[in-house]
Amino acid sequence: MASPRILEPELLQSFVAIAESGSFTEAARRVHRTQSAVSMQIRRLEDLLGRPVFLRNGRSVALTQDGDLLLGHARRILRAHGEAIAAFDGSDLQGRVVIGTPDQYATAFLPGILARFAETHPRVHVEVACDISNTLRAQLADGTLDLALLTCSHGDEGGVVVLEEPLVWATSARHCAHERTPVPLALFHQGCVYRRSAVEAMAALERPYRIAYTSMSMAGIMAAVRAGLAVSALPRFSLVEQLRILGEREGFPPLPSYRVGLMRGRDKRSPVLDRLEEHILESFAGAVPPAAAAA
Repeated sequence: MASPRILEPELLQSFVAIAESGSFTEAARRVHRTQSAVSMQIRRLEDLLGRPVFLRNGRSVALTQDGDLLLGHARRILRAHGEAIAAFDGSDLQGRVVIGTPDQYATAFLPGILARFAETHPRVHVEVACDISNTLRAQLADGTLDLALLTCSHGDEGGVVVLEEPLVWATSARHCAHERTPVPLALFHQGCVYRRSAVEAMAALERPYRIAYTSMSMAGIMAAVRAGLAVSALPRFSLVEQLRILGEREGFPPLPSYRVGLMRGRDKRSPVLDRLEEHILESFAGAVPPAAAAA
């Protein structure tokens, strides 16, 4: 009788990492193996299945039809594997953590981060509080929050910067708000890094503008921009199909970068908090930025 074919979790973990990142190099970094070791794992997986799971074209990697079918099974197997380990792990953590973040980061980053954390720590209760970054800083200081994922300026101290990238000018792909004089802007609240960057860039350009719409939420800003009523300075990850990026050709200069920082509440100490903090840092340092995964 032929030996049964067993899909080992390590093989599936590398397979999923490549499928999500689109790169053997990036996947190797995620699973903490060398690229050659990951390549050998995929060859072994394909030998077990008797079918290729990836199409390789130079540096690009795409799933085959069989690979796409395997991906759903692999994710379910890995989830079940993690839950089984957690159920019998005597050191499995329990407790409650409160993390604060602006709504745009909650939407873009947290779904993937919290899903993976729940697989290995199913007994931890994570509470998410959404607010603007300045308010979150105050809540960290008064002990309301355990952790916060928030926007930092380059002068901020404390915490760990997990993401840094330039802001972009965004407008509706179907309208011409950027051609109006003065340029109508949709901006966040006073004190927001995005707002300050946009106003300073327009002032340096000596281009007439007016703040036509303000909101404390990404949804409010996006409503004005998608309707063709205004231009805004936004993180690249927030752009959707209905928007397009404006550049110097349209008269909009490059914007400075912004930072996303992970900060911990004053005097907050617990094993649960330590593990969630480590998990978030690993998520950003690993593969695709969580924003790309969410998109």
